[in-house]
Amino acid sequence: MNKQELVDLVSEETEASKESVNKVLDAALHTIKSAVSEGESVQLIGFGSFAMGERAARTGRNPKTGEPIDLASARVVKFTAGKAFKDSVNAK
Repeated sequence: MNKQELVDLVSEETEASKESVNKVLDAALHTIKSAVSEGESVQLIGFGSFAMGERAARTGRNPKTGEPIDLASARVVKFTAGKAFKDSVNAK
């Protein structure tokens, strides 16, 4: 499912206009991105939580040549599914 399909389904479910659903979805995603990039955790009870993590620098291998390469440390986004979300996925 892509963003437009999500907007269409939410619009049908809530009987709100597609334009207003799109604005709300954009605002929610922007707020989550901003909070996580500032180091905050975002918890949506029943759905899951988004947080920022650190990946340490390490030595990797070039898959073509097998030569070692240095990989820099990086900030990563972590998502942990909530219990209700996990249960609904496993119920099917």
